Amino acid sequence: MQYLYAPWRDKYFNSNKGICPFCEYKNKKDEEIGIIFRSKFCYGIMNAFPYNGGHFMILPYEHIENIEELDDQIWQEISKFVKIGVKILKEKLNAQGVNIGMNLGEIAGAGIPKHCHYHLVPRWYKDTNFITSIADTRVCGSDLENIRQILKLEFEKYLC
Repeated sequence: MQYLYAPWRDKYFNSNKGICPFCEYKNKKDEEIGIIFRSKFCYGIMNAFPYNGGHFMILPYEHIENIEELDDQIWQEISKFVKIGVKILKEKLNAQGVNIGMNLGEIAGAGIPKHCHYHLVPRWYKDTNFITSIADTRVCGSDLENIRQILKLEFEKYLC
């Protein structure tokens, strides 16, 4: 069996233990932290450690670990914005596919398990390669701030 390692993720896994960065983000300036939209119950934010250019998250303002404890209104709003996010990634970033998902609990791979959140990762044909594994280098062929601006402008069209 072969193992592939992702050492660039160490910084993410070992930062701010015990502090929920998502709760800290609620009151910071959008541009500082990559916010792409704020709605009544949830917000969208660029992933600070993206798997691909355009990787962002949608999460509730409320600090809740278990989605089954989310109020139905919150869940419905998050789901609505996930659907919109997929549409935006396909139409504006020309994503050929999109991975969406939640890692519920630390054992399921959640890096921030106490605050549930969706990941939306745009995908393109052959968008991964082995340079990360063999050269400890992550390649992103796009300007992430430019992508944030595109997403922000598109989400504004859907906010009431």
